[in-house]
Amino acid sequence: MPLWIAATLFAAAMQATRMLLLKRLSMTGMGAAAATFARFVWAPPLIALALAMWGVAGGPALPAPPPGFWPWAVAGGVAQICATALVVLLFGQRSFAVGIAFSKTTVLMTVVAGWIALGETVSPAALGMMAVGTGAVVLISAPPGGGWSPWSRATLYGLGSGAFFAVSAVGYRAASLTLAADDPLARAAVTLLAVTALQTAILGGWLLWRDRAGLAAVLRGWRRTFPIGLTSVLGSMGWFTAFTLQTAGLVNAVGQVELVLSVAISVLLLGERITPREAVGLVLLSLSVVGLVTIA
Repeated sequence: MPLWIAATLFAAAMQATRMLLLKRLSMTGMGAAAATFARFVWAPPLIALALAMWGVAGGPALPAPPPGFWPWAVAGGVAQICATALVVLLFGQRSFAVGIAFSKTTVLMTVVAGWIALGETVSPAALGMMAVGTGAVVLISAPPGGGWSPWSRATLYGLGSGAFFAVSAVGYRAASLTLAADDPLARAAVTLLAVTALQTAILGGWLLWRDRAGLAAVLRGWRRTFPIGLTSVLGSMGWFTAFTLQTAGLVNAVGQVELVLSVAISVLLLGERITPREAVGLVLLSLSVVGLVTIA
């Protein structure tokens, strides 16, 4: 199995776990900004510790970010903050699995963003598999009773999060490609440290200004928020490693397997049910991911 596929599958598993933890945190009444901050605040010290251990173990020298690295890193980091906040807001509108499904509209958006920003394209066969996966997501996302509206709050949150996730994925890939290092783990780690430090500073400053109670709740409730940060770091390391090796569109497409994991969490841990239509959508989504892995 290519490293980028293994890294993507690992990242998807970590992200599904993190989304469950965020869902439970949002049920405590914590605001979207504070819940989003919980994802980022523990990341920089964890990554710095890992990089220190990397140096002690005699790992390759870490690349220094060139000037061209920072615009991409900032764009990706800010976009990810916006995307995560929208997903937290989305949890209050629909079930856990369906909330994740809306955010997965990012796949085709990422292909477009990657083509515009980096000139990267995918094969017609891969694009066809992505279209099948996107259709499956739409099938899963439609309300059981009908009446789906493109202007509903849930739809706008979901599509907005998908668009921001697309921008963040392309930004992270572009940033990592500016680093002069052959080791994909080194490039991923440096990019991740820079981005999460930036995100922590931005969100921390915002909460200090607008929601000090939320900031205090995140820090005081570290037993609940630290696991979110840990799964976020592990998942992000997987995503960033994959982004250094493969186009963002293909990585996000294979990463749709997270939805299957999310449904398993939804049914087994949250006691939510899925309809036959959603089950058909999950089968189609699984086939699209298998098809992409086969093509790759």
